[in-house]
Amino acid sequence: MRTIVSILSILLVSCACAANATPARFEAVVPTAQQETNHVWRNLQDIPFFEQNGYNVSFPAGDLIDALKEKARSGSLTDADYTALGLFMEQQAYRAEDYERGYQHVAAELSSLEAMVNSIEEEAYRWNFRFYNRHQIFLTLYGPGGSYNPDDGSIILLTNPRGGFRQYANPANALIHEVVHMGIEESIVQRLNVPHGLKERLVDLFVKAHFGDVLPDYRVQGMGDPEIDSELPDKDAFNQLPEVVAAFLSTRQNDSE
Repeated sequence: MRTIVSILSILLVSCACAANATPARFEAVVPTAQQETNHVWRNLQDIPFFEQNGYNVSFPAGDLIDALKEKARSGSLTDADYTALGLFMEQQAYRAEDYERGYQHVAAELSSLEAMVNSIEEEAYRWNFRFYNRHQIFLTLYGPGGSYNPDDGSIILLTNPRGGFRQYANPANALIHEVVHMGIEESIVQRLNVPHGLKERLVDLFVKAHFGDVLPDYRVQGMGDPEIDSELPDKDAFNQLPEVVAAFLSTRQNDSE
């Protein structure tokens, strides 16, 4: 009887611990054909932006896609084009198994990402770095490499059927980049009207300062003005990020007048 009571006590304690455990912040997701259709469609609509800013964007191969690209450049895509794209993706381009290796590589990095985001929270910056309870990471075979949705915290990450990723062997580099994008989107980028190039520079400097030891192969892109680098040399400097960015933008505006 005493043994049964002991076992029940252990089970109750285990259940209580599981119930109180913090749910995982990150989840890797293999997209459906419909989700990939929507993603390719958004990228088609954004072709002018991508080409203007020098992005290398992956699209499915085929005559239909070439024709849709041309229509996107002239702003003449229609609902019929979207329907045609959906049929093409479902019948010719989409294979769920093409995402499996990329999924395994991302899944292996989720605990590392969790630890990185937790460490940002511990910094307790006096400006509002936005955190999300949940980040769904949707794999894709198409697009510019990585993108984010600040409305729901989701991330789209480019992979290939071999399980490789653009720019980095370790997908955590690209994923924490997108997390930081969302973290500073509202309180820094939107509030201070930060231009695209400088936004990318700020994200790269943030990641490098916080996680350069964890992600030694992370690289700062050539975008933005490198003169701001000296204003943000380490993690502590980011506590004054709003003031640093505002002063930098003001100086640049005065220089252009």
